[in-house]
Amino acid sequence: MKTILKLESVAQYNAMRGVETLHPLVTVIDLSKAQAMPAQAINFGLYAIYLKELNCGELKYGRKTYDYQEGTLVFTGPGQVIEVQNNATNFAAKGWALLFHPDLLIGTPLAKHIRDYSFFSYDVNEALHLSERERQIVVDCFKKIEYELERSIDKHSKTLIASNIELFLNYCTRFYDRQFITRDTEHKGLVERFEHLLHDYFASSKPLTEGLPTVKSCAIELGVSPNYFGDLIKKETGQSAQDYIHSKVIEIAKDRVFDTDQSISQIAYGLGFKYPQHFTRLFKQKVGTAPNDYRNLN
Repeated sequence: MKTILKLESVAQYNAMRGVETLHPLVTVIDLSKAQAMPAQAINFGLYAIYLKELNCGELKYGRKTYDYQEGTLVFTGPGQVIEVQNNATNFAAKGWALLFHPDLLIGTPLAKHIRDYSFFSYDVNEALHLSERERQIVVDCFKKIEYELERSIDKHSKTLIASNIELFLNYCTRFYDRQFITRDTEHKGLVERFEHLLHDYFASSKPLTEGLPTVKSCAIELGVSPNYFGDLIKKETGQSAQDYIHSKVIEIAKDRVFDTDQSISQIAYGLGFKYPQHFTRLFKQKVGTAPNDYRNLN
């Protein structure tokens, strides 16, 4: 069985890369000055962000392999496993790395919404590809954090470091919004495929045996990670993927409610609801009236 290295501290990671630990909870590394990553699967207990500036081999994330391209940002969150392949001997060729422990955020404004930065849960093949101008902004953010680390730790250090990380993440949110637009050819048709997937699902007997489709199951079927899928659907349609599914359910339900040979409970079960009252509640929320009343009104 393949061994997985558990990476639990910034000091442990710095030792692996052969660099000095300036702060116990955060590190910024110029990868041109660091040792190469070992060819091994690593379970990260840290938030990690890598800016790669040269082609430098492959990483394996889950079941997918990703070949880094120049000017690419990759994010991983605590609990994720990254496998460095044997041919990635030049992994540390050029670029930057920012890693920080979740404890760094305790007591800071960033702690309240770190989970809002959903790109920490994207697949590696959904990395952020930067323009030259964006790359300069990212490097500048890294250097500001590095500047704070090179100073003696004082009562302001934690606040300033966390604020600079938050600024950096906010820039990345903007850059991802741009990527959803500029890489439209790769995303083209995803909403249509989502629509067809839901249509075929509800036209089959799957709702009776598998229940309502979930965002996760749809994302897997469409070959993208759930968070990336959710963000892209939100960007393209203005509503969450979950709301999109619910809208599709109600659209079909409106038509089926007119079939008086079926009770409202039968319709609910046929759409994948475990409990008919859940269907009634959603229908009333979306339509403004209960299914029986809608049937009588029409």
